[in-house]
Amino acid sequence: MARTVKHFSLHRIGGTELRVVADVENGVIPLIQVEEAVIRGYAQQGLWPCRSVTLFVLQDLQPLIRQLHAGANLPPGGTAALDHRPVVNVYDLAERASCHIFINQQAMRKEGYWDNPLAVQGLLAHEHAHPLAENETIRSSRCLQVELSNVVLRPQSEVLSPKSSEFELRTKDLLTLLADKLCLYAPREVFANDMTIRSGFGEALLHLNRLNVLNASRNVAGREELRRQLQQEVPRGNLTPTAADLLLLIGDLKGYLDLALEVAPFYRTEREIEAQELETVLETKVFPHLEPEVPRVYTALREQYVALNADLTPDELVAWGAEVLNILVEALTEKGLIMQYRLRVAAGRGEEK
Repeated sequence: MARTVKHFSLHRIGGTELRVVADVENGVIPLIQVEEAVIRGYAQQGLWPCRSVTLFVLQDLQPLIRQLHAGANLPPGGTAALDHRPVVNVYDLAERASCHIFINQQAMRKEGYWDNPLAVQGLLAHEHAHPLAENETIRSSRCLQVELSNVVLRPQSEVLSPKSSEFELRTKDLLTLLADKLCLYAPREVFANDMTIRSGFGEALLHLNRLNVLNASRNVAGREELRRQLQQEVPRGNLTPTAADLLLLIGDLKGYLDLALEVAPFYRTEREIEAQELETVLETKVFPHLEPEVPRVYTALREQYVALNADLTPDELVAWGAEVLNILVEALTEKGLIMQYRLRVAAGRGEEK
């Protein structure tokens, strides 16, 4: 069903035309003001290539998802994950004079961003930073592909048959998403955050991440319910104890490790006090409630992201990515999962972020 346009306006910010289209009635004007401030901020740094920006403020991102073509270069999780993103920037790397920013009201409200202008500034500055942060390493990341194989739970005596193959397939799918996010997609996030901070939006990004680590500390309350549900499946014969523990670990890794992508850029830009502030919350209010492997994996990944160079060739990025994946493999092996992977240079993919 078509959405009703409830707001349309045109704005001129220096040499950039900002078009705003919304299917929501309230809260649009403050978003426009923040977007204008972000455009001015990048323009003052001499970094702004856009002559035209279209800002869509939508109830959700279904209108965008329906328009994406089959070959679109989507974030890990595809369209299902895209619908949960608060802000998305769609742009053509070959023509950076225009871009399309999509704001997801539903996701913004859920994360506590909607009525928080400084958090919105951090989000918009980060999204606009993606095309500005393009470098050799990011281009190389688009040429990489990871394939997981031999995802098998050990000891074999604990594997339930015939349900074991179903469990291992489900586990492989979850770990593929995790590998894509933490290895293939990570350079884009790290360098976009670098650009955001170095362009004068560090305070906004810090404020946004303060909200994110606070949300993470609140989310651990729901983890106990997940643990209880998994343990209930053991006497029913649906899971072994090893499998239940493994799924809990994967849930922890999937839910919290991407915070390393947010903290590492503060170290990279010599803002250690801010980085340590965020990590103090993680160390006191989040990690103690997770599987013990998680803080060790987080720290190792953060160091990988801090050390990431901007000029890596595809082959050099394969070597870096293998170190990232080996960190995950080691933690999973401790929980009884044997996993092999193949990280290789493949054909380039897509134009959109």
